[in-house]
Amino acid sequence: MNNYMNAMRRYVDFSGRSSRSEFWFFVLFYFIIAIVATVIDAVVLGSQMAQGVGILSGIVLLVHIIPSIAVAIRRLHDTDRSGWWILIGLIPLIGAIWLIVLYCMESTGPNRFGPQPA
Repeated sequence: MNNYMNAMRRYVDFSGRSSRSEFWFFVLFYFIIAIVATVIDAVVLGSQMAQGVGILSGIVLLVHIIPSIAVAIRRLHDTDRSGWWILIGLIPLIGAIWLIVLYCMESTGPNRFGPQPA
């Protein structure tokens, strides 16, 4: 939970580095929050999945979109790659697979983006 909160505190910080644990815990908690919001939309608010994103799910998405990009860029910095590598995700299937591989790589030690995160 601390890693998720740390990523949310660094809401628009695209510089520096994020460890694997910070990135993956952020992804995990965002996924859990998104599922809970979707269930609440469906059960309590009566939204149907065929209609698209519900109100609460949309709010969760909007709150997390910038921190998601920021933590992904900081994770790429931790592997000594530019944040522009995130655009490789625009290539269907192969881009997403390659990004997952990059996100899973170990830190490179101290690099041009700063010291290795704890």
